[in-house]
Amino acid sequence: VITKLYEVITCLLEKKGMSVAATFYNPTDGMLIDEWRPLLRVLHLGGNGDAFAQRGAAVSLAYILMAGCPSQGGSTMTRKINYSSAEEPLQALISWITSQLQSSVGTFLSLVTPTLTALMNCPEARLIFSSSGGIGYLCRHLRIGRSTAVSANSKKINKDAGASVQQLYELCFCLWTMTYECNSSATVRAHFARDGAVNALVDLVSSAPREKVVRVALSALRNLAICSADASPDSSGKKTIDGSTFLTDMIGAGLLKNIDLMRERQWTDPDLVDDVEVLYKLLHENFKEMSRWDVYKSELESGHLEWGILHSEKFFKENAKMMEGPDGDFFLLKMLIALVGSDDEEVAAIACFDIGEFVRHYPNGRSIAKRLGAKDIVMKLIEHENEEVQRHALQSVSKMMVQNWAAVS
Repeated sequence: VITKLYEVITCLLEKKGMSVAATFYNPTDGMLIDEWRPLLRVLHLGGNGDAFAQRGAAVSLAYILMAGCPSQGGSTMTRKINYSSAEEPLQALISWITSQLQSSVGTFLSLVTPTLTALMNCPEARLIFSSSGGIGYLCRHLRIGRSTAVSANSKKINKDAGASVQQLYELCFCLWTMTYECNSSATVRAHFARDGAVNALVDLVSSAPREKVVRVALSALRNLAICSADASPDSSGKKTIDGSTFLTDMIGAGLLKNIDLMRERQWTDPDLVDDVEVLYKLLHENFKEMSRWDVYKSELESGHLEWGILHSEKFFKENAKMMEGPDGDFFLLKMLIALVGSDDEEVAAIACFDIGEFVRHYPNGRSIAKRLGAKDIVMKLIEHENEEVQRHALQSVSKMMVQNWAAVS
């Protein structure tokens, strides 16, 4: 039955003179007819339901409900569609999608990605999805799926481990379409900033699972980099989130180096080349305006630490006092301590080094680091299997043991 319904809807979408809206909305009052309800019941059968039926029901329901959205141009009906009759079911459908996205299992993604990619053509659906925490769920799956896709060369992939390369592309496509709401919604911009979208997208660009994934990830990053708060300022009084905010995040996540390398490659897609050039210009302009401390702070907040001048004795001699933060709560030091437990061995090693240098160059840094639990956390890495992590952990603990650095010097 659901297969037949989907075929009918597909036929209505392709034929002129007929429409989904004219078929599923009452011609007298523009209200959605009640025949949509069994489709929602199919979705809520959960594990007892047939996955094929659920996927078909979700896609069919999406097209029916989108036909009632004002952005879709109304219909060929003489009376205007009553959007309120479609809004509540649309919220219910998106709620079902986000509930499936809460699982990290790849098979659940195959249930919702066809419906989600269809809904992303509708601005009303995009805003509801954002308010339901959708951006965060997409970013989470991109991070989980990236590690799965990168290991695709092994030929043997556990389909339940995370998103496949095709699913990564579809999820990234959804995130890209969401960026088109940034200029008109301060809330959407806040969700992109809060949920680590830049980090997830930069990770995809750096791991390059497939060119098509890189292309859509770069397009999303470009939209974030050029977005403006002029048309929709944040009325909460908080710091304005706009393109410069996202550019700073991109620099912290290491996109600048990736873009520099990408400019040297030969790409066949002109859109990708254009995105690389635009991001190259914007990133370098933003980087010129940032101090070394700004770059370090951004890198720390992104969680992407890489060896360089920012992780050196000279840098901490000049900037150790900045770790206090504007409120004196040593928030950045707390973040650094948290990164000691990173699964990325290079990040963990750098975090150990930075903590040791803070202890050396900040007055009473030893007792502050100990009070925040740095010593106990770093000591756990002294027997780490990675020799580099082990060495920096041992050196960091040694620096915390020294009581008078002036005497040592």
